[in-house]
Amino acid sequence: QVQLDESGGGLVQPGGSLRVSCVASGNIFRINDMGWYRQAPGKQRELVASITAGGKTKYADYVKGRFTISRHNFEKTVSLQMNSLKPEDTAVYYCNADIVQSGLVDVTAWGRGTQVTVSS
Repeated sequence: QVQLDESGGGLVQPGGSLRVSCVASGNIFRINDMGWYRQAPGKQRELVASITAGGKTKYADYVKGRFTISRHNFEKTVSLQMNSLKPEDTAVYYCNADIVQSGLVDVTAWGRGTQVTVSS
């Protein structure tokens, strides 16, 4: 099985910054796309940002210019730098990865989520 371990969530005041990171481990042959989703109370889960193995990024309109997604550590780690945070950004943030396992079996992996709270 594949495991995604998230870290970096917490409480921050409006206008502040946080960086959440996710490390993939386990049965991994190759990782294709990785991304961050978030889900606020009473809301559906939504894509925040994604990044391909080649480094192509995609952002939700409401985070453009504020958030930056990146990959490192042989592409097994994905981070989301969140600046100029707003109360509306409060949510549980989930790491996601499209992974090819040994035997060329594709799986979609999810982290357990990390809470980000933006409040004064």
